Amino acid sequence: MTGNPAYQHGLDKNQANFSALTPLTFIERAAYVYPDKPSVVHGDERYTWAQTYARCRRLASALARRGIGKNDTVAVMLPNTPPMYEAHFGVPMCGAVLNTLNTRLDPETIAFMLKHGGARVLIVDREFSAVVGPALAMLDEKPLVIDVDDPQWPFGDLLGATTYDAFLAEGDPEYAWQNPDDEWDAIALNYTSGTTGDPKGVVYHHRGAHLNAVSNILNWGMPHHAVYLWTLPMFHCNGWTFPWTVAERAGVNVCLRRVEAKAAWDAIRTEGVTHMCGAPIVYSLLINCDPALREGIGHRIAGQVAGAAPPAAIIEGAEQAGIDLTHVYGLTEVYGPVSVCAKHAAWESLPIDQRAERNGRQGVRTPLQEALTVLDLETMQPVPWDGETMGEIVLRGNITMKGYLSNPASTAKAFEGGWFHSGDLAVMQPDGYVKIRDRSKDIIISGGENISSIEVEEALYRHPAVLSAAVVAQPDEKWGETPCAFVELKPGASVSAEDLRVFCRQHLAGFKVPRAYVFGDLPKTSTGKIQKFALRERAKSASAIG
Repeated sequence: MTGNPAYQHGLDKNQANFSALTPLTFIERAAYVYPDKPSVVHGDERYTWAQTYARCRRLASALARRGIGKNDTVAVMLPNTPPMYEAHFGVPMCGAVLNTLNTRLDPETIAFMLKHGGARVLIVDREFSAVVGPALAMLDEKPLVIDVDDPQWPFGDLLGATTYDAFLAEGDPEYAWQNPDDEWDAIALNYTSGTTGDPKGVVYHHRGAHLNAVSNILNWGMPHHAVYLWTLPMFHCNGWTFPWTVAERAGVNVCLRRVEAKAAWDAIRTEGVTHMCGAPIVYSLLINCDPALREGIGHRIAGQVAGAAPPAAIIEGAEQAGIDLTHVYGLTEVYGPVSVCAKHAAWESLPIDQRAERNGRQGVRTPLQEALTVLDLETMQPVPWDGETMGEIVLRGNITMKGYLSNPASTAKAFEGGWFHSGDLAVMQPDGYVKIRDRSKDIIISGGENISSIEVEEALYRHPAVLSAAVVAQPDEKWGETPCAFVELKPGASVSAEDLRVFCRQHLAGFKVPRAYVFGDLPKTSTGKIQKFALRERAKSASAIG
């Protein structure tokens, strides 16, 4: 033993000096300190922090009375409405794990996630009954289904045994929830889009959710009582953990069922929105709408943008519309954004194209993530800061998933060498900022959604006329990127772009269907491997539009 031995004895963790980190404590404090401050706004529905806290406890209590507890999965298929926000607290308050389902997916994928995650309860908005109904029909063991009947969307079937409001009425608003026994306990399950097969279930822990929620505040300088507009889906990495962040700030959650320009600008004007997040398409929608929709708004808004780097037109348009954009980068496995293009005052005087280049980089690690760097794929050593040498973005720290649910092989591969491997290829700029050059898994980011090129290719290969297919990202002013399909037909076969488009819609979620189809021989290496780098260049040209 080295050093003073007194530090090794009698200084143990105990109930007085240690408790597990969890973001659940944020709402308890908000309700205690600011019980009458507004918490959630949804049309005519308005709640205070005391009321939202009571509703979350009712949800936890009602779930517990149905036998739901530690490590049970509760899935939700919901838009950005109060029940979705409440689920982020009420579900883990009873020890269960929250699985937020992507509302844009097809029945087959939803069924897979419900089965793989072992969902015992499914809370579903009736808007999505047309997708959830067929998904449930595919399951041998069905979860308890609870319907959300939102007055803003009085359409669709009711599939469940009870409604959400009736279920809450079963619960105790004074339910005595407890912190997790271990901050390593699972708090959420989020599925990736899948790259070579079925989606992978990313498991978050309470510690990471707590720290990332706080990191959001530090990273953005987010003040008390910020007014946050929910343009980012809460099913995306639990809304980048902002449901918990807003509770810590005792802010206001302004809900939007759908991201539409008029609804967003009306909310910004009426509620005094100060912060928002989203993909480039969200900001494109807001800045390219009728300018009259923005009339009467005199304050500026802080916006975070992720996905494809925002082009100069988006940055300039956002500035003119009163939105100050900050570019962030991340993945599902690291709770959403884990790096930020931290701005420097000197950039403000640069021309818009140079400012866009600076602001479009993936940047540096966020405050509470331990490390982010770019390593050589073979030596696992840091690449030089020359802006030219490519390597893989790797990360480590507390804001990293526990691993993939029931998938030890993929978990071990992701954490090989003591780092989380992003699969994204990048360079280190001379100032230490990361810049992505390519995606090693050929993921296409469209409107903030990840699309696997392999999944789309597999759908195309199902068509009897298709010999070979390759799918790459094509730049798109609205969506950032969309899938572009290069197709080689079998000898004597004939098929049109519209035929393939219709065919793909039968096998893929709508946002995954390629917009453009280019027919002809595909460039290949001597071993027969399709040269996707050549196709990416072609996809950027007008000839790829179809």
